[in-house]
Amino acid sequence: MNPDNQETFDIQGFLQTLTTRPGVYRMLDEDGRIIYVGKARNLKRRVSSYFQRRDDSPKTRSLVAQIRSIEVTVTHTEGEALLLENNLIKKHRPRYNVLLRDDKSYPYIFLSEGPFPRLGFHRGRRRAKGRYFGPFPNTSAVRESLSLLQKIFPVRQCEDSYFANRNRPCLQYQIKRCTGPCVKRVDEAGYQEDVRHSVMFLEGKSSQVIDELVQRMEQASERLEFEQAARYRDQIVNLRRVQEKQYVSGERGDLDVLAVHQQAGISCVQVFFIRGGRNLGNRLYYPQHTTHAPPPEVIGAFIAQYYLANRSDRLVPPELLLNVEPEDRELLEQVLGERAGRKVAVTARVRGDRARWVEMAVRNAEHALKAHLATRSSQQKRFEALQEELGLSELPRRIECFDISHTQGEATVASCVVFDNNGPLKSDYRRFNIENITPGDDYAAMHQALTRRFRRLKEEDGKLPDLLLIDGGKGQITQAEAVLGDLQVAGVTLVGVAKGASRRPGLEQLIISGHNGAVSLPPDSPALHLIQHVRDEAHRFAIAGHRQRRAKSRRSSPLEAIEGLGPKRRQQLLRQFGGLQEVVRAGVEDLSSVHGISRQLAQRIYDTLHPDEK
Repeated sequence: MNPDNQETFDIQGFLQTLTTRPGVYRMLDEDGRIIYVGKARNLKRRVSSYFQRRDDSPKTRSLVAQIRSIEVTVTHTEGEALLLENNLIKKHRPRYNVLLRDDKSYPYIFLSEGPFPRLGFHRGRRRAKGRYFGPFPNTSAVRESLSLLQKIFPVRQCEDSYFANRNRPCLQYQIKRCTGPCVKRVDEAGYQEDVRHSVMFLEGKSSQVIDELVQRMEQASERLEFEQAARYRDQIVNLRRVQEKQYVSGERGDLDVLAVHQQAGISCVQVFFIRGGRNLGNRLYYPQHTTHAPPPEVIGAFIAQYYLANRSDRLVPPELLLNVEPEDRELLEQVLGERAGRKVAVTARVRGDRARWVEMAVRNAEHALKAHLATRSSQQKRFEALQEELGLSELPRRIECFDISHTQGEATVASCVVFDNNGPLKSDYRRFNIENITPGDDYAAMHQALTRRFRRLKEEDGKLPDLLLIDGGKGQITQAEAVLGDLQVAGVTLVGVAKGASRRPGLEQLIISGHNGAVSLPPDSPALHLIQHVRDEAHRFAIAGHRQRRAKSRRSSPLEAIEGLGPKRRQQLLRQFGGLQEVVRAGVEDLSSVHGISRQLAQRIYDTLHPDEK
């Protein structure tokens, strides 16, 4: 206890009047700010303990030294105290409490209603009529599940407005990811069968789906409908492969696996989501103010703040598997059970398959924290700042940026550079030679590059970016929006990087798709520095590609593109006429007079060298 506190705060007098009932206490500093919120089964015993210990941690000693007053709220039960504590922590975010930083919503898979419902990505309030499956830990998990579903059960994933205005099948139909309900290529009964199987898959009943498909494959084979039987066979194979990857051995229900790991004063909590017996992936959290908090305190505070938040997407599963037993485990079970409306088990002592899952979560937490510490420098801070400035629901893990380069329309090249949390991912860089557009039309060039890039990603199940940067303003953003809409790419944040009125570095304006107006970041913003780095890298890569293409085109002869005119005939033609300029001036009769040049080939040469006369 700090001597100064004795003069400004009568601790003994306060403790004498304190009740022994359950409740919440709030510790305030000299400025009246709440610096710590706690709950207690016995308020008097719990608060007194702060001023009686002699072996407190540095965190507790520092806390006690700053206390100038304490406020209490008496509750009927300890469970009520836990809920009130969580609400006060969330509201005031005291500096000495363990804080859950990430409080964003989770994504879901949404199945709409109607004769031809759609499956799609959803985040936010669940207002639309239909079914919601999840929550999923991140956007990537939703994309992976939707991609799997499209390959196995081709239910449409396009927006309703897009679906209603089609008069011919789109790309998804051509690559066999949709059965074309928009143009009546499938009847309602057949489509609803794929919908039913998709629902069963999302509910973890893929074994039942396989049984049905096996029976149908045999029936189709008996009817000599071998093409249909082959389709069922492919669905069965894909489902079995998914099962091998997704099933938790011995588990068929819903549970979360949580592990906490600490190093260098930082805590990492790893959460794995098991739904319907399927591992939907994991999510990382780095709670704040955990420097001197032991693992049981961290995991207990995390569970309370995470699952007791008033959010529809924070569903409490029937069981939580942990690597350490939290403080007040029984109380957590009671309150979580009341929130969920059923029994909830919080278990830290597990064996067999469950122990292996907890061990896996621990290994992931250790690895993630090691990587986090290694990349906590400017790169990590830049990504976190970018997430905050753009209001992203989760940290972007993959950024792609496109730029266009040409010289007065000549040799147009588009670049695509890729960054992740570790910096440039050069193995994923791509260039696109732009063809068949009006020279100098940057909008058409951007449209072509984006179409080629994202069509290939869709066809090959490639990794989609979390954030797509376009070097340009509103016009370029419009092109990107059109491409993403046509290819039904969802969950990608689209941002244009305009140079601003003076075109000076540091004065860039960000045009965020779906938002009105432009956003300007301070010149010293780490988020702006990251955007500039990615944009400049795209610019450099585009210019290098353009210069290479331009140099190649200037070194090459237009004769090289003529079918049937090989190297020997080209040399003979140039020798006979004394150079390319004279070849261009020659007529068909002159050209055909050269040995080895037929009349037909001469006409082809003439047409190539005089495109305007066609």
